[in-house]
Amino acid sequence: MLVFRSDGRFGCIDSGNLNIRAPGEIATALVLNPCRRYIPRILRTRVLAVAFIVAVFGGGFASAQQEDLHAGDSNSLDFKQFGLLAIQEGGRRKPLDTFARETLIKLSGRSTYAAAGKRWQANDFILSMLLDTHKWQEEPMILVSLGQLIEQLGLDKTQRRFSFAQLSSLPELNRLVSEAHDLKRAEKPLSRMQNEAMAVGERLTLFSRVMDGSAFLLVPARQKETDAWVVPPAYTEYYNETQFGPLQTQLQTMANAYVHGDGFDFATAARQLRQGLRDLSPAIYPKESKLGLEYFYNHFDGFYRAAWCYGLALVLLAVAYQRRKGGWLKHVGLAFSVAALLFHATGITLRCMIAGRPPVTNMYESIIWVSFAVTFFGMIFFLRYRTLVYLLAALPVSLIALLLVHQMPIAMPSSIDPLVPVLRDNFWLTIHVLTITLSYAAFALAMGFGHILLWRYARNPAVARADQPMHFWLYRVLQLGVLLLAAGTILGGVWANYSWGRFWGWDPKETWALIALLCYILTLHGRLAGWWTQFGLVVASVVCFLAVLMAWYGVNFVLGKGLHSYGFGIGGETYVASFVVADLAFVAFAVWRHRASQREAASARRVVSNETLVA
Repeated sequence: MLVFRSDGRFGCIDSGNLNIRAPGEIATALVLNPCRRYIPRILRTRVLAVAFIVAVFGGGFASAQQEDLHAGDSNSLDFKQFGLLAIQEGGRRKPLDTFARETLIKLSGRSTYAAAGKRWQANDFILSMLLDTHKWQEEPMILVSLGQLIEQLGLDKTQRRFSFAQLSSLPELNRLVSEAHDLKRAEKPLSRMQNEAMAVGERLTLFSRVMDGSAFLLVPARQKETDAWVVPPAYTEYYNETQFGPLQTQLQTMANAYVHGDGFDFATAARQLRQGLRDLSPAIYPKESKLGLEYFYNHFDGFYRAAWCYGLALVLLAVAYQRRKGGWLKHVGLAFSVAALLFHATGITLRCMIAGRPPVTNMYESIIWVSFAVTFFGMIFFLRYRTLVYLLAALPVSLIALLLVHQMPIAMPSSIDPLVPVLRDNFWLTIHVLTITLSYAAFALAMGFGHILLWRYARNPAVARADQPMHFWLYRVLQLGVLLLAAGTILGGVWANYSWGRFWGWDPKETWALIALLCYILTLHGRLAGWWTQFGLVVASVVCFLAVLMAWYGVNFVLGKGLHSYGFGIGGETYVASFVVADLAFVAFAVWRHRASQREAASARRVVSNETLVA
């Protein structure tokens, strides 16, 4: 079996050695393997990690293997104290609960995993991997999302997840990962398949690091926050045996309690272990309040609760709007709308408190921010004009956006990552990004509004044309979006001058932001100048949003070029392409109905005119 190195390549480890279940034998195999000169430093750290597992968790391992532990034995355990342990990973210090959740999602694309007759939660899963209570190497859980790569590797096309043992033994995957890393180092563009191969390689590396314990950087540095934390077997880098000795006892107690399903001892040992680690370095180890805040955020699921409230509010308000006099339905629907905004705002606020910055860094954060702003704007316009149409336009946009990020955890990961250097300590960046995304929210609201009007034009064009207030309200939303986008684009130039030394450079992000702004300016100016009718304004409110979609999603996930590389990603093309095609088809149908209605009206007028002349 091959093992991925830290740089994405495979190490030279004999396949038979790593299939041994006993961790001591794995450590021996790694040390004595004749290819060890090719194993990077991180794998040598893993040898220490495995040796530590043998020494500290040995009792747990023996019990697990001799008693043939069943996975269900851990179902009754409370993992809160374990999840509150701090770990250094991804450039920041976070609860082990966060690391567990991110690991399971990165590996499988799911927040839970079904195996061995139970539904594994994230904390249970990573501890089971570490203590080897289940044959995770043989579980088909590693996600391969691209069908082209599955076909290239000769795997079953009907599956999207495969086992670690199966994937790590494929020479073709090794070749593709090595090729992709060579291209990336040379700063050359990668194909979609090469990007996916790199992602699969990273998943296998992560899987290996969790299995051998080298991912568990639980021991804090002694003096500096910037110093790297270490795995427990390397504690001598910062502490002596007298200082760390009691923590070894807590580690072994926690492992044994997990293996035997002893909930009280498990929680007690985890809590004492956390306190002991904090006592080693009080200035470096995160405060209990900070760890508790992030743990609460993880389990609060504010965005999921908001999505439910958005859905219920949409149904109730739609029924109330159709009935015209649905008094109690309207009030209940408004209450759910307010509850959704509160849940949504709470989730964003907690995330900002944890990260110490506004939600401005990646696609996930921008979507949750924009989806909140859409309904917030809708509520403001509702309070101003007292019409439910604004909320009926906003609620489905917010609901779909939250469902989208919930269904695409790989393409849009929810992890809270440190800012890249160009984004740090930059006031203008924060103002620029928040303003730009608020303009996206206004245009998304206008797009939802436009869909309602297009639906009315498709059903009864004459009635839709006669509804002057609806067109006026749409015009107001478009004005707000243009104002925000223009301000955001100018502020982006200020930030670019601050960061890169030039106000404008025709970067793809800058170019498409300008294209989107010009599209909407042309829409408003054309309506004022009489170049098109109110129906043209409605069509433009929907079609012009495609320019926003390109500036927002297309540049980052399709083009993948430019100085805004910190926001790049892959995935979601099928969802977006399906939306664009369906939306354009709907617009075309509405245009056809509108023109057919105009022809019918003109024909009726001619008939009336002829009858008048005859009379």
